[in-house]
Amino acid sequence: MKLLVTGGAGYIGSVVASQLLEAGDEVTILDNLSKGHKHAVPEGATFAEGDLLDKERIEKILQEGFDGVLHFAALSLVGESVENPERYYRNNVLGTLNLLEAMAKGGARRLVFSSTAAVYGEPEKIPIEEDDPPVPTNPYGGSKLAVDRMISFVAKARGLAAVSLRYFNVAGARGPFGEDHNPETHLIPLVLEAAYGKRDRIEIYGTDYPTPDGTAIRDYIHVEDLGRAHLMALDAAQDGEHKIYNLGNGEGFSVRQVIEVAREVTGEHIKATEAPRRAGDPPVLVASSKKIQSELGWKPHKPELSAMISDAWEWMQAHPRGYE
Repeated sequence: MKLLVTGGAGYIGSVVASQLLEAGDEVTILDNLSKGHKHAVPEGATFAEGDLLDKERIEKILQEGFDGVLHFAALSLVGESVENPERYYRNNVLGTLNLLEAMAKGGARRLVFSSTAAVYGEPEKIPIEEDDPPVPTNPYGGSKLAVDRMISFVAKARGLAAVSLRYFNVAGARGPFGEDHNPETHLIPLVLEAAYGKRDRIEIYGTDYPTPDGTAIRDYIHVEDLGRAHLMALDAAQDGEHKIYNLGNGEGFSVRQVIEVAREVTGEHIKATEAPRRAGDPPVLVASSKKIQSELGWKPHKPELSAMISDAWEWMQAHPRGYE
């Protein structure tokens, strides 16, 4: 298939683009490089610099005739979204609206959207399932939920074949493609930065949660497993339907577990200091992936925390300054 990957110069997008190329697809990457990196564009992919808020630019690109779109381009920092909600709704919602309209004009019939389990907010039960009520607690999750709902209506009205994938924390690396964010906010790369000496310690926010070791538990999924789910969702998409699937490990890992496994993998003493809880951080956030496993046959090939951290550590050692 001829496919467009928005945000394909970013962490997840670059991995998925590389997987699509290996599967024999023709790939064009659209990215404004505000968060992505030109060096993350896989060899063999066509690169088109552009912003989803530039409607004319997007329509021109989609006129080239694509079979489908994998949509990763978005702003995704929770704290930033709280400080500037208008920017998040403009970028994530209006940008996707422009994309959907350009897809309709250009004849692209398939869409896989990178949604988030943050749409569920603070769930009443764990693990989270797809029919649990979405009650986002921040503008980032709110903007993604708005996009999910918009896609549902467009799929019904226009016959679009669409799938949204909701997940929390992605980790690991795939060959030359890894995680390089500025600022970095994700736990695993922050812990590995402490192991590498880029920072002097890692802070544990909250050690009095009602969990086995007192620290918060979160869901982690290997970026390669996540990428395979996107390819499977693209193939399974049905005209006029919008399917939603969660992606998670089903159990989760605590902050202390992440730090201990990182110490084992790296062989480094990673200094950790305890700090008060952050406002709004729930004790446990874990998503169930039973639905996508039963309907699409997806299952994680690298569910172990050690595999995620090992691959991320190998990438960091090979790219000490990221993609610079």
